[in-house]
Amino acid sequence: MLQLASIIGATGDGFLRPVIDYHAFAPEIVLVSVICLVLVVDLFVPEDRKVIVTNLAGVGVLGSLIPIITLAVNDGGTRTMFGGAYVVDDFSLVFKGLFIATGYVVLLMSTNYVADGDYYEGEYSFLLLASILGMVVMSSSRDLITIFVALEMLSLPAYMLAGWRKRDLKSNEAALKYYLLGVLSSAVMLYGMSLVFGITGTTVLADIGAQLSQQGNTSPLITVALLMIVLGFAFKVSAVPFHFWAPDTYEGSPTPVAAFLSVASKTAGFVALIQLLYVGFLANNDVWGPLCWVLAALSMTVGNLIALRQTNIVRMLAYSSIAQAGYILVPFAVAGANGDALVTAQKATALYLLVYTAMNLGAFAVVIAVARKTRSGEISSYGGLFTYAPGLTLLMSAFMFSLAGIPPLGGWFAKLFMFSAALDAGTGAAIVLAVIAGVNSVIALFYYASIAREMWMSPVPDGDVTPIRVPPALATALAITVILTVAVGIYPSLFGDLADVTVLARL
Repeated sequence: MLQLASIIGATGDGFLRPVIDYHAFAPEIVLVSVICLVLVVDLFVPEDRKVIVTNLAGVGVLGSLIPIITLAVNDGGTRTMFGGAYVVDDFSLVFKGLFIATGYVVLLMSTNYVADGDYYEGEYSFLLLASILGMVVMSSSRDLITIFVALEMLSLPAYMLAGWRKRDLKSNEAALKYYLLGVLSSAVMLYGMSLVFGITGTTVLADIGAQLSQQGNTSPLITVALLMIVLGFAFKVSAVPFHFWAPDTYEGSPTPVAAFLSVASKTAGFVALIQLLYVGFLANNDVWGPLCWVLAALSMTVGNLIALRQTNIVRMLAYSSIAQAGYILVPFAVAGANGDALVTAQKATALYLLVYTAMNLGAFAVVIAVARKTRSGEISSYGGLFTYAPGLTLLMSAFMFSLAGIPPLGGWFAKLFMFSAALDAGTGAAIVLAVIAGVNSVIALFYYASIAREMWMSPVPDGDVTPIRVPPALATALAITVILTVAVGIYPSLFGDLADVTVLARL
């Protein structure tokens, strides 16, 4: 009853109503309104003009950024609703903006891709927006139930989007694998959450953290529950050994969907882990710290080694994404060493997610552009790309070397923060993990550089040097991503300041 009383307030007419800050909820309200509008407009727009629906979705997504900007400018501090279950603060605003911007770029990448294929355009935009809504909700979720609901909101549309090439057996296989393994991981995670609720009697992360910090030693049941929760999210972020769905799903999905899954879906999983581990279970870092260490080391090593042998660029980017998940897990593994390490770890994770989003989306945008001419995803089809598409060659080289962490591109700054988190921890395990990350960065350079070598030095496979025409929407997506990728590397202090505001307060 006390928890209920903190969530709802009494009114003059004797009724109990939820206490809601509508300004804080404005981004979600705008997104829901756009989703409903897209669904209705799609019913009346003729098949040959469905691009109107996609454009409407893009404008609506940009519109949802306005309340985020007003909330940030007003600097209203932390806004807590539903007894601490839903929080709007600097951390959530940064990631809400990231998810909405990602959704807009993916819509730009999808405009001509979906129109040229045998796809349902209106429903595609509807499902993409619905998944983005789940991610936006995830950014403010500080409660086990809210986190799980947000996770399902973003996952269910993604399962259907993975199989959007409905007449392609690979796409059907991709959707089925993603769905079955996703449901299994959700069930494991939910069981772990139920154990936490049974032990603490609450689902609010701040209350869970307060209770567990008072207990001192971690109980066996909490250990089991934490293992289930972390392993469930390890699937969502495609960490080894829970990665086996990712390569087939990325290859079988439409390329914009693969980009969306590799960036937005992965980021949402990490945002949930940040809130769970740093707010609810910080006192139990003796359990999740070593587990994250193992997951980070395995993901970096296995992802990079298998990526070396790939001949399909989407599968290569899939294994690259697995390795990148390992780099992002490094700060989690060392966060519990001391107070300074915790702050640095939170900044490193946030910054890496921001930079990774830009450079990975850009790489997938180039893949879409090149495939418009080659109709192939094989790395060999990129031979001699500089001969007939020098602009795309420069862009792809920038994205590849940024993913490898080569200065002055944005990837080097993200990796620098990651190494700083490990070094600030100062423990032997953290130093070993930093060495593993350094060795893997060198390994990764080989397959990223092989793409550049193919584009710059190899001959054109079929001798066709007809220039590639890049549609305006796709060109805009490429411009946005390359500007951000280069800007982070050249002017890192701006993005370092952005990472500073994402340090999560334990409410």
